[in-house]
Amino acid sequence: MTSSRVAKFLAMVALFAALAGCQERSDPGFQGWVEADMIFVSPDEAGRVVKLNVREGDEVKVGDLLYSVDDDLQQADLNQNKATLANAQQTYDRAASLRGTGAGTQANLDAAVSALRVAEAKVNTSETRLARRKGFAPVAGTIQQIYFREGEMVAAQRPVLSIMPPGNMKLRFFVPEAELPKLAIGDQVHVVCDNCAADLTAKIYFIATTAEYTPPVIYSLDERNKLVYLIQARPSRPDALRVGQPISVYLNPKTPVADRR
Repeated sequence: MTSSRVAKFLAMVALFAALAGCQERSDPGFQGWVEADMIFVSPDEAGRVVKLNVREGDEVKVGDLLYSVDDDLQQADLNQNKATLANAQQTYDRAASLRGTGAGTQANLDAAVSALRVAEAKVNTSETRLARRKGFAPVAGTIQQIYFREGEMVAAQRPVLSIMPPGNMKLRFFVPEAELPKLAIGDQVHVVCDNCAADLTAKIYFIATTAEYTPPVIYSLDERNKLVYLIQARPSRPDALRVGQPISVYLNPKTPVADRR
């Protein structure tokens, strides 16, 4: 083989390698983003936030005090029910004493017992309502967002703040219909994002059974190519990701060419 032919052959090999490299680098993977299932903490009844004990970004443990809502009405209700309980106790004591001497009837004693039990139940309810004016962390995690500040009125069952437990982080991405048979629950995928570590992985735990796009009744090849299915995966290192962060997902757990650039 002459030197000119060798040079042409090497040039063709270099061209094919460059084209293959460009094709690999142009592979964007499956596009998606990071989400999390937040835990929302809210009061049972409406009130004004009088104290916030945390700020956004704070780490909390189970049982940590998060906020307090004004409890004037609940305290007044408790005082009233305690007074009713004291009267019911006196009535019961008197009925029991009269019954013991034979001057009272069993019916009066039974009515006094019933009234006493109702009064005790109302006191217990009032104490529970009063205790729930303080919000405690039901899970460990990071304070993600505060919706009501000190001095603001919060409606019943409206969250004052949200907590993001690390285990509730998830990745959502979409896979074309032709690639769907390559995926299964429990598969590990490689995750790539801007300035992230190269060894990020996630495990698939959800594959949608219905497509995000519904074509006409008659399926053409072009329409089928538009079908995408939602996939959700749990990251192996949730602390390395942020909610809302865009990601690319690759089926091959090895580092893709796009990540080695």
